[in-house]
Amino acid sequence: MSTSHATVDPSIFKAYDVRGVYGETLNEETAYLIGRAAAQYLNVPEIAVGRDMRVSSPQIAASLIKGISDQGVNVIELGQITTDGLYFAVGKFSYPAGAMVTASHNPGKYNGIKFCRAEARPISLDTGLGDIRDLAVSGNITEPAKKGTVTQQDVIDDYVQHALSFIDVTKIKPLKVVVDAGNGMAGLIMPRVFKHLPCELVPLYFELDGTFPHHPASPIEPENMVDVQKKVREVGADLGAAFDGDADRMFPVDEHGDLVDGSMVTAMVANSLLRKQPGSTILYNLIVSKSVPELIEELGGKGLRTRVGHSFIKADMRKANGIFGGEHSGHFYFRDNWFADSGLIALLILLELVSIEDKPLSEIIKPLDHWVRSGEINSTVSDAQSKLKSLQEHFGKTAKSVDDLDGLTFDYGDWWFNVRSSNTEPLLRLNAEAKTQELLEQKRDEVLNFIRS
Repeated sequence: MSTSHATVDPSIFKAYDVRGVYGETLNEETAYLIGRAAAQYLNVPEIAVGRDMRVSSPQIAASLIKGISDQGVNVIELGQITTDGLYFAVGKFSYPAGAMVTASHNPGKYNGIKFCRAEARPISLDTGLGDIRDLAVSGNITEPAKKGTVTQQDVIDDYVQHALSFIDVTKIKPLKVVVDAGNGMAGLIMPRVFKHLPCELVPLYFELDGTFPHHPASPIEPENMVDVQKKVREVGADLGAAFDGDADRMFPVDEHGDLVDGSMVTAMVANSLLRKQPGSTILYNLIVSKSVPELIEELGGKGLRTRVGHSFIKADMRKANGIFGGEHSGHFYFRDNWFADSGLIALLILLELVSIEDKPLSEIIKPLDHWVRSGEINSTVSDAQSKLKSLQEHFGKTAKSVDDLDGLTFDYGDWWFNVRSSNTEPLLRLNAEAKTQELLEQKRDEVLNFIRS
């Protein structure tokens, strides 16, 4: 039977989550219907629900919770929490499912919902989110015999203790650390983390404010890193870090205020974990610097190359029982964190590494980094598939190897590049890497000219 006359726009169901503009494609009625659809589809006794600090999150979360409980499923309401905190709660307390109300790094007018199953297993379009969408859109939702209950639980201190268990707190030196929360959820959790550390925390934008008055909580864009870079130089900090809105991604800067990319964080965390657990398997996506697999091999670990995207890397990690997985985009995954990502755990491991090595961050990175990277460069194309085909014909002839694990990767020995299409827009994304800056610039421009011709 149909639950109401409200309509759900199917376009808000993306590859990994629900995402829309509040008041336009996503509102209280939509959230209520999605809650009922999710409860019916998941068919579990209870679902844990958390939310971020967006202006619309209290309303969206309340409607989602009402939808879930009206469908006869109990709700554990976690209140304001980071996305990695929700994953932790689902894993630690053996909840059969979780839902996080957030739009991550998107501007303030957006909101959304991320779902996961038991053990924080992600629910993406092809693992259940499409079914939830179809139920919500059709309104074919059955009336339950009775309604579910709602109970509150605060898990943040438990999560802080869990994150700290990844390091030896007694080894941490009194470092000065700048953290830019971007008015996002890191502002809630960082003071509770640092009270257990001998470090001086220099906070930037810790006030929870979903209007993002200072800059968007999207540290993958260099312009949103300017404030943390400036602050590190100004106060002479040992390092800095910026988090996205729901605080699951972390982007560090070194003691000079220079940006440290996801590849180097992956290398440093791999370095630290392989010393503690020699011979372990570590995963990295295929855009990460070649320095990463080189280092893993050098340290006697086993490296596994994977597609871009959290649902792929998490599934591959479980299969291989990998202890850690890193992505260029600031997502860092840990086996002992239910294979879920945590920017906080990655930051703590960096603090431990700087303390143990007793060297500045830039000095730790130097011997690990043998390549020069382009970063991701997007080009709008009219037909991504035919362009990929012509790239293969043109560049494939001279490459030492070409593979199609995710888009196309061409390797020439002293330089390589990957081109893949966007899931959502008519874009091709280029990532290139070479042994020298000169070679990188020359090859990058050659490939870009071909893509854009």
